[in-house]
Amino acid sequence: MTWWSKVLKNLISSHENERIDLFRTFPAFRRFLAARHHYAVLRTANDVIFILVILLGFFGPQQADRNIVIFLSWGLLWPGIVLSWFFLGRMWCGICPFPGLGVFLQKKGWSFSFKKPRSLQRYGVHVSVFFFALIIWAEIVAGLEHWPAGTSWLTLTIVLGAAIMAVFFPGQAWCQYLCPLGRISGAAATLSITEFRADHNKCRGCKTFACKRGKDGKMGCPVSLGAVSVKNNLQCLVCGHCLPLCDRDSPQFLVRNPYSELIRNKGRHITCSYIVPFLIGSQLARFIRHKEIYTDILNFFHVTDAVAFSLLLVIFFIFILGIIRAGARMFGITEDPVFGKFSPMVPILIPMAFTGELVYRMDFFAGGIGDFIPTFGRQFGIHFFERLAFTIPDFPIQIMSALFMVNGAIAGCYILWRFCLEDFEGMISLKGFIGINLLIFFLLLIYVIFIF
Repeated sequence: MTWWSKVLKNLISSHENERIDLFRTFPAFRRFLAARHHYAVLRTANDVIFILVILLGFFGPQQADRNIVIFLSWGLLWPGIVLSWFFLGRMWCGICPFPGLGVFLQKKGWSFSFKKPRSLQRYGVHVSVFFFALIIWAEIVAGLEHWPAGTSWLTLTIVLGAAIMAVFFPGQAWCQYLCPLGRISGAAATLSITEFRADHNKCRGCKTFACKRGKDGKMGCPVSLGAVSVKNNLQCLVCGHCLPLCDRDSPQFLVRNPYSELIRNKGRHITCSYIVPFLIGSQLARFIRHKEIYTDILNFFHVTDAVAFSLLLVIFFIFILGIIRAGARMFGITEDPVFGKFSPMVPILIPMAFTGELVYRMDFFAGGIGDFIPTFGRQFGIHFFERLAFTIPDFPIQIMSALFMVNGAIAGCYILWRFCLEDFEGMISLKGFIGINLLIFFLLLIYVIFIF
């Protein structure tokens, strides 16, 4: 059997036997991640680009059509990160430039390295989700997606937050507990077709746990996990730090059915329980804001954009919470004697939540790609580039977006079907099964209406 047929089998199979390990299939891929100088080059290149983007945002033209920072940040980088979630999990976090300043300060010895308080672990998810909500709100209300300096201020704020955490605590505490982008990336990574895991048969008997603690002056896992402790895709950055530290060749990069982790965890993670309702609610609010009806709402109620969008966020957040609770009642089971309480609708809605984010970001990409080269020309005085402008029609993008959302809805139905066939066989009524499917397609209908 060829490697690609094994990959296809792993993607569609609900069984986890004979998993294909991409580190073994492509040794060069493993060597690349294990060679820290490669990692350093990637981080340095990202840091340089990052600094240039920040400077261009502050000191370049403040018109969106005369500054490439807008499209680079909101039209290229952010959609690229969202797309990476589906294939590589949190691997972007491994080369993310946000913690760069903090890492530099730690290498210079400018860190107190205080013990991380338990309150960070306990309340970090709440703080990071609040930060994410604040970013979405500011993106729309402050017009960050059209304001170069605002985009740079947002970027710089996150960099400073990561640096402050690095000064007080060892490793990348910001990435581990408070980063809003890291938190949403972790939730999205539960949907990835790949996972970074240790081969625990090889780990058995290990005394050093170097993958977590480091050795011989080499830093261990930046988020205090190490391959041996990775159980899901929520926290692992897939940064490769543990690869050269492990002398047992334990780390694996496995291909999997993208819904296997959602089915296995069954909505037990508090991160997903917070992220999913807000993410879907914010998408519906953002979609409707681009419609003519939104202007009619502003004129009818005589309210500002900030007030109207804030109310829409709250209304749609409550609406999605209502769908989640209604689905849980139809499911009939929200607690298991083995693993405790869970929210069955959260994993069912996760495919739609992150597909919806991809659709929203790709719409910005499609709307801006045709003017990117002309914008570069306007910013740097190359007038010839105006001739290279083009426009992508709305209708093909809308059709593609609708197909993506249909795929997300089908994925939710598949997860429900797997629940009914496996862990909860015979425990969910036919009425409840049909009702949840209707809820899924009701939400899909809303998405499609808002897309068109």
